[in-house]
Formats: sequence, C-alpha cells, structure tokens
Amino acid sequence: MKLHDMKPAEGSRKKRKRVGRGTGSGSGKTSGRGHNGQNSRSGGGVRLGFEGGQIPLFQRLPKRGFTNINRKDYAIVNLETLNRFDEGTEVSPELLIETGIVSNAKSGIKILGNGTLEKKITVKAHKFSASAKEAIEKAGGQTEVV
Repeated sequence: MKLHDMKPAEGSRKKRKRVGRGTGSGSGKTSGRGHNGQNSRSGGGVRLGFEGGQIPLFQRLPKRGFTNINRKDYAIVNLETLNRFDEGTEVSPELLIETGIVSNAKSGIKILGNGTLEKKITVKAHKFSASAKEAIEKAGGQTEVV
C-alpha cells in the first residue's frame, strides 16, 4: 500500500447535510423542520429537563440536607504511614507533601491513630485525633499543632 492508495474506512466520513438549498435538494424550503410549531422556529425547543408542563423529575424528588460553604476538609495521614521516616525526624506538612504522602494539603493535615508508630518523631500538623496524639507520645515523640 502506498500513500496514494490510502482511503478512509468505509462509513467513517459522512457528507454534511446542507439544508435550505432549494426544493430539489430534498431538504429545502422548511429545511426538514416541518411547517409550524415550536421546533420549526429559530431558538425553538424546550429547556433541559422540561417534561411538557408536568412537574419535572428534579422538582418531584425530595431535597435533603445542605452544604456548608465553610466546611474544612483535611488531608488524612495515618500513624502507620509515619513509620517510613527516620528516628528523630521532624515531620511537617511541607515534608509530607514533598515525600508524596499527601498530594493536596486541602484545609490542613490531620493525623489519625490507625496502625502503630515504632519511632520517636516530632509531628507537626493542623489536627490530631486523640488516639494519634496518645500513640505518638507513647512512642516518645512529640505533637505540635501548626
């Protein structure tokens, strides 16, 4: 096969339908829109979700709860993840982002007490769960709220 032999796959290229170009074209005069009615007019048609005057589905369904615009979303780090740091390391939010443990700090970093901590380290974070704080201090480390 050479470049001049190449053809697009059968049915992959379709000619555009040119409407309103005379009655002989098959889609002239009314351009395939019929004679009258909402869809025959420019800008005609119904909005998204319209059900012909019946109450639309999104209005029929019950609404519950609300979204607090001031909600703080914390990036979570478990104790077992902190074992990868060496003894005596000062673990800060910057270090956690740098090492790739946290990709997005969000509203801050929260340390949770999942797993066990075997090393004595100083942890700086925005929040600590009670069990995490207890476990870090039990291992001989320190916690510091940033």
